[in-house]
Amino acid sequence: MGARPAMNSIQTASIALQKRFGRQRLRKILLGIIPFIVMFSLWHMNTVNAWLPPVYIPPIGSVFEAVSTLQDECTGFYGIVSMNPGCLFTNHVLSSLGRVGMALVLGIPFGIVIGVLAGMNRRISNALEPIGVFANAISGIAWLPLAIVWFGIGTMTTLFILLNTIFWLVFFNTLLGVRSVPRMLENSVLTLGGSRWNIVTQVYFPGALPSIVTGIRMSMGFGWRALIAAEMIGGDSGLGFMIFVSAQEYKIEEVFLGVLVIAVIWMFTDRALLVPLEKWTVQRWGMVWRPS
Repeated sequence: MGARPAMNSIQTASIALQKRFGRQRLRKILLGIIPFIVMFSLWHMNTVNAWLPPVYIPPIGSVFEAVSTLQDECTGFYGIVSMNPGCLFTNHVLSSLGRVGMALVLGIPFGIVIGVLAGMNRRISNALEPIGVFANAISGIAWLPLAIVWFGIGTMTTLFILLNTIFWLVFFNTLLGVRSVPRMLENSVLTLGGSRWNIVTQVYFPGALPSIVTGIRMSMGFGWRALIAAEMIGGDSGLGFMIFVSAQEYKIEEVFLGVLVIAVIWMFTDRALLVPLEKWTVQRWGMVWRPS
């Protein structure tokens, strides 16, 4: 008799979820969850059956226990916000997020402004495109030895690597977006008595916005990966630094913790912020959006 109310509750919850998300979207979410269920199931089975020793794959429990170990001397929320030395784990997370945020605040506006100018002016474009292609051809890791010589170990080195990655991606996507705007629209604004500023704000920027948002999404993805690599070699804090030091000390559970946190932060940023922003931008300007 107790099974029937439970089944009714499950059916009610299923119907509510389908109404909230839509059947296709719900199916997509569930299909996306399956690989993670398989991965964590295999991880748990390895912990139980000891197929591989903990030095290669640590138990799931020890990975989560590493958080409390790293936060052992933390003094609560105030300690986290003030980056108390005892809050090692959150200090590394906040250091990485702070560097990414600083690079985005500097790199995105400059990339957009210079990209719009280059898209409007062929001379500026001809001057910047070759150096942009040159800079993009060099991996961020290749810049690290020089960056360490120039700036030393620390924030400036990682910020340099991030800006080199973010700026050029936003610049090129903005440039292509401006060039894709029909020249007829510019002529229409001029015919109606509009100024160059009107053309920029009402024609080029809105027309290039879908490309700009795509560039921001790409730059954040590539920038996040470049940051972790830069922190491993040229950083003095951050998730990449934590992973590198933990690997040297054979604290494999802390290495796994760092990798998982990196993945979770990026998945949340991409799916909860960037994908909805890209969807809204494309829909706002009357284009077809296909979920990625």
